[in-house]
Amino acid sequence: MSYLVFRLERYIRGRLDEALARHGVTTTEYMALSELRLRDGPSSADLARIAFVTPQAMSLVIRDLERRGLIRRDPEPGGGRVLRARLTREGRSALRRCDRSVDEIEALMFAEADDSERKTLAESLSACARALHP
Repeated sequence: MSYLVFRLERYIRGRLDEALARHGVTTTEYMALSELRLRDGPSSADLARIAFVTPQAMSLVIRDLERRGLIRRDPEPGGGRVLRARLTREGRSALRRCDRSVDEIEALMFAEADDSERKTLAESLSACARALHP
């Protein structure tokens, strides 16, 4: 069964890489931007853990997103060296365009599944992930 999950992940990743590239965004950048939509001001280290990349790799991603105006980084309130990343208006716009492409991939992937099957799959995959990474 794990082989099927791995195979599906590779298919999804290939489609995501291709679709997001048309918007000038990598899959790792999309993951970071998506997380910034959900959480205000995570650190680069937080984003690295979520995107399954090293902190050094995420540092480069963050630097590039900031250079392109898709995010901004602000010092942590109260001082310290940590910079908290936040989406800019341009970042939210780019993310919406990417979301439409991701939605198209998911619609294709789930074309033959009804809502109940989708919900069951989501619950099962979440349970598997929790079991391996509590």
